[in-house]
Amino acid sequence: MCRIFVFVLCGFLMPSGGARAATDGLNGVAERYAHLVLALGQHDPDYVDAFYGPPEWKTQAEKEKKSLNVIGAEAAELIAALAKTPDAATSGDELLRLRREYLRKQIAALAARVRMLKGEKLKFDDESRALYDAVAPTFPDSHFEEIIAQLEKKIPGTGPLWERYEKWRKPFVIPKEKLDTVFQLAIKECRARTLAHVALPPNESFTVEYVTNKPWGGYNWYKGNFHSVIQVNTDLPIYIDRAIDLAAHEGYPGHHVYNSLLEKNLVRDRGWMEFSVYPLFSPQSLVAEGTANFGRDVAFPTKAERMKFEKEVLFPAAGIDSKRADEYYAVQDLMKDLSYAGNEAARRLINGEIDESAAVRWLQKYAVMEPPRAQQRVKFIQRYRSYVINYNLGEDMVRSYIEKRSGTDAGKRWSEFAKLLSSPRLPSGLQEK
Repeated sequence: MCRIFVFVLCGFLMPSGGARAATDGLNGVAERYAHLVLALGQHDPDYVDAFYGPPEWKTQAEKEKKSLNVIGAEAAELIAALAKTPDAATSGDELLRLRREYLRKQIAALAARVRMLKGEKLKFDDESRALYDAVAPTFPDSHFEEIIAQLEKKIPGTGPLWERYEKWRKPFVIPKEKLDTVFQLAIKECRARTLAHVALPPNESFTVEYVTNKPWGGYNWYKGNFHSVIQVNTDLPIYIDRAIDLAAHEGYPGHHVYNSLLEKNLVRDRGWMEFSVYPLFSPQSLVAEGTANFGRDVAFPTKAERMKFEKEVLFPAAGIDSKRADEYYAVQDLMKDLSYAGNEAARRLINGEIDESAAVRWLQKYAVMEPPRAQQRVKFIQRYRSYVINYNLGEDMVRSYIEKRSGTDAGKRWSEFAKLLSSPRLPSGLQEK
């Protein structure tokens, strides 16, 4: 029998005197921070990923058009003001402590983004530390060569491995005319599994759009009021494994659920206005992408569960032979082990060690990507830079954090996962004992 966990954030009762003083101070900083994020969005079109606060705040930012120098100076003032607020730790409210740390890290990342827009050049690891509060591990080529050697055994033949791989997996492409049907079935299943464990706002919803000419495969545009627009890029063939990946990552229990719970539990219930705006280049993104990626394994806690659903529902809906499902996913598991190859390509490209064409060739060899897919990834790296760590490192950090608290208990995994989605905990907080 399914259980529904309804999460009540601790400390929502009438705060003590210390907590009230801390909250009052943080509320002032939070509102100024939200205004600063919107101001920076006037200089960086990718910066404000979502905003569902008072419309007049956005209008004000558009009218004022603050300079980068002014935004940087105000960020420094906010950091100083935050240091003077009453110590939330003394209030006994864990969420207040996390909130203060969240604001500190987010404002620091905003200040770093300002410096970057003004021309400061950072190395890959320095940039990810400044923007995302984390640094990805570095792997030598030999690490990927060991995985590639295993792939070579599964996909024998002549010619480059990426070429053989593309030919081998061609039968697993979802036909374009069946893409929406397959995707909607995956969404329905992921949503049902999420609702069995997490109480979502009753009016939550999202719509799906199919787009082209984008540097990413999928994107969630959260619009506020518990609604998202999810876009799926059809520039390149979409394979059967991407149905659940996209449904869980962009929808349930990924980005759509994450943003809905933040809006409900922190903005509406607590009045924490810093969560009415989501700056893309900030520590929040590592948690957002990490939970979205790990959400696939929360929704389908065992490989057997996922394989059963795919063989019985998704493969037939796509017109793909389900008898080859086990063979297909054995290879996909190895491909996932190559995910950090994308980080290495980004690190070398951003650090100036290789150029764009060399990055494409490197991804072909070590990430086993066909040229168009490698070129798309390089375009993503050039636009979003060290953001790439948020997917694989984010997933690994979230997985470690959740599993330390839940073990193998699937129900507890859901409860810990949903609590994380409803909290201001950031990357460095995931490493706390």
